Amino acid sequence: MTPRGAAGGLRARAARLLHGRGWAVGPTVTGAAASGVTAATGLVIAREIGAAAFGHFTVVLTIATILTVGMLMSLHYVMYQELPRAEPPDRPALVTTALLSALGLTAALTGAGLLAAAPLTALLGVDVRTLCFSLALAAAMTVNQLTESFLRGLKRYVLTAVLKFAVAVAYLGGSSYCLLVLGIRDAEFYLVALIATNAVFAVAAVAGCEIAPRSWSPALARSLYRHGGYVTVLAVFTALVFGVDVIFLNHWAGPADVGVYSVYNGFPKRLFGVLFTDGIGLVLLPTLATMDKPALLRRIGRITPAVAAATVLLSFAGSTVFFLLLGEQYPYELDLMALSAAGMGAHMLFNLYSTVLLMDGVRGAKVLIACMVAGTPVALACQAALTAWQGLAGALVAFALSNLILVALVAAAATRTYRRAAPAGAARSQETAPSQETAP
Repeated sequence: MTPRGAAGGLRARAARLLHGRGWAVGPTVTGAAASGVTAATGLVIAREIGAAAFGHFTVVLTIATILTVGMLMSLHYVMYQELPRAEPPDRPALVTTALLSALGLTAALTGAGLLAAAPLTALLGVDVRTLCFSLALAAAMTVNQLTESFLRGLKRYVLTAVLKFAVAVAYLGGSSYCLLVLGIRDAEFYLVALIATNAVFAVAAVAGCEIAPRSWSPALARSLYRHGGYVTVLAVFTALVFGVDVIFLNHWAGPADVGVYSVYNGFPKRLFGVLFTDGIGLVLLPTLATMDKPALLRRIGRITPAVAAATVLLSFAGSTVFFLLLGEQYPYELDLMALSAAGMGAHMLFNLYSTVLLMDGVRGAKVLIACMVAGTPVALACQAALTAWQGLAGALVAFALSNLILVALVAAAATRTYRRAAPAGAARSQETAPSQETAP
């Protein structure tokens, strides 16, 4: 090939690459904007309904998030993997089986929750009404996350982003009108609106998929649930460690402190979750899946101080802005803000190590599960003791300590496991081709 021909070929490949990235920029920006609008809605609701009512809102959302793990059973992660790989004629059966299975399990768990309301409310420290709202929100979040995975698995990124943005804007506009014009300050009103927006998204997303009820398959359902088993186990532990803190605080301090804690802890955690998933993750995840894991873990060990420091600074600055916007019902205290920022720094490190291990498939998932099994009882005991002793401040200290405990366990276990790495040839093959058993 002549130099001119080679240069032309390179330009053509570069143009195709840039075109592909440009096509993805729109959905990514729109999705990020939707997340920003959703965060703004949370701030508006928190400011206008007050700390105690927003604490009740947060308790319902937290319980619903935990319940969603059992209702969804990681089917959305499985759809991210299976739908793109499936042949077009096989996709309706995948979508239908996942949807009907999830709806059936959600209905069964909702019924079981209502029948077991007495012990559940005693365990969670809430009343029956709060439990009912939590179950309804969990069901709506389940179908929302699953149907979004259908669209993403079918590579309908533009439709996904547009639907998310439209629903987020509708929720912000409706909530702002009800708060600022109609003066509605009841937290449950906005919980109903949140349930409705999740359901509306799910209905619109399903309308864009081909559903064939007769294609539902028990064998396929078992296969899908088995595929998501490792991620489901991890999701259970993660939901407990990073969700029970709100339940403890509601029990020992009360809804007002939960509302303030949500600003110190909840808003930054969601902000960094979006940043990690929609920002850093889009660039790093494909690379992490194919890199040599021992070398990658060594690099991460070297950059952890910088990552933690940057997260602490961003968290401190972002949360300060949140408090300035929220007003006097949410008291800003420098020492509590420092505790919150330290916890966010440790939490980002845990997310980074967890992601690296999950990108190594079943081996990494097993290491992570072992660490969660060992660390979760210690973390929960720490949260219970410190929250009962010091309330809001104790909960913030416990969040930071819980993450530090888990980071230490994961880092030590990963170092020990990957020190016994496969021979150089196997490591090289791992760099060029992801495992066939990569966890979702």
